[in-house]
Amino acid sequence: MSPMHQSNKLRNSLHTALLLGGMLLLLLALSTSLFGSDALLLMLITCGMLLLFTPRASAWLTLRLHHARPLPFDSAPELYRIVQELARRAELSQYPLLFYIPSATPNAFAMQEQGQPLIAVTDGLLNSLNEDEITAVLAHEISHIRNGDLYVMMAADMITRLTSSLATAGWLILVIFLPVWLLTGAAMPWLALLLLLLAPLASTLLQLALSRTREFDADLDAARITKNPAALARALLKLEQSNNRWWNWLIPIRHNTGSSWARTHPPTQERVRRLHSLATEQQQLRINQAGFYKPWHTIATPPLWHNRSSWY
Repeated sequence: MSPMHQSNKLRNSLHTALLLGGMLLLLLALSTSLFGSDALLLMLITCGMLLLFTPRASAWLTLRLHHARPLPFDSAPELYRIVQELARRAELSQYPLLFYIPSATPNAFAMQEQGQPLIAVTDGLLNSLNEDEITAVLAHEISHIRNGDLYVMMAADMITRLTSSLATAGWLILVIFLPVWLLTGAAMPWLALLLLLLAPLASTLLQLALSRTREFDADLDAARITKNPAALARALLKLEQSNNRWWNWLIPIRHNTGSSWARTHPPTQERVRRLHSLATEQQQLRINQAGFYKPWHTIATPPLWHNRSSWY
């Protein structure tokens, strides 16, 4: 691993630890302000129990909601060859299973079901990127699996939900006891009120920042696995270009116009800039060559059309 990779990896790991730690401290501060210092240990035990025993959302259900279907080896042998080689380089204990989503929107995402990694790719992704770029995108998703990002984000989501639930309970307690405070002239718990107001929003923003950090880390590991950061940079530019087509503006929900701090993914230009810093001089010249090429692969079965959806 090069010094540049080591430096970026250390920075991303530090950011992850600080953001998760900040979310947990926020939760503990809120619980202490509401129920006293005796609630600290109880809240830590609650967090641990929820992480161990809370039912996880089924990956199969998510795939079904996306109308995904298993991708047979015979339909995409090149894709399987790439995934297996990337999984070997990433030292995964199991090869990911592949699923095909008949969507025109270029996208890919990774999941796990009882330890079995799963990767879903859309028809739009396969028909808008060349082989090097698809390899880079798959390496990015495999990096998420290797780094345990699915569990990290699950823990972050659980902490945010607990913080929001505590804040809701705090407001109910405030409404119930407000007449007592007003009649007795007791001092208002201003710190608790401030935490009730700000904690849920702050936890959500920290969770979004954590998601962006994990995306940076997956980019970094994908570049290391493929030794081709330029391919991932071109793929990111292509995906952004595809998602910014003029008809997407007709459906505002599909176009993320929010501030960068309110996004789950970092700005594409910043991701490209970081990948550019990892690329060799020859690769740097190819990063901005993001024109749409002839698709490298087409699944044998074309996308279906359904009256309840524009793409299935």
